Amino acid sequence: MNVPKDLRYTKEHEWIRSKGGDVEIGITEYAQGELGDVIFVDLPPVGTKVAAMKTFGSIDAVKTVSDLFAPVAGEIVAVNGSLKDNPALVNQSPYGQGWMVRIRVENPSDVNALLTSADYEKLLGAHA
Repeated sequence: MNVPKDLRYTKEHEWIRSKGGDVEIGITEYAQGELGDVIFVDLPPVGTKVAAMKTFGSIDAVKTVSDLFAPVAGEIVAVNGSLKDNPALVNQSPYGQGWMVRIRVENPSDVNALLTSADYEKLLGAHA
């Protein structure tokens, strides 16, 4: 299982990558594998305010529909428009081209409160 060391994670299987004053958010390789083939990603528009650990969108897959949770509070400053035409990018490149939104974080210290890669790997071990 690919768990990049430079990311932070949530128990709900989202990842977060710092990009300057913003963060990029997506779902983990484990999450996309559990969902199966992604067929649609519903994301809010730029300018939407999100609250930490509250739903900000949803992901439709062959197996199920699942909510997406914001790891941190802030404002959405970018949405991955490529997912509209090619939602399978979430399956093909969950840590790259399959990113979902960028958020300008209200409190940057919130990022450090998320799971490290080692913590996330332990969580995945509990799922095995």
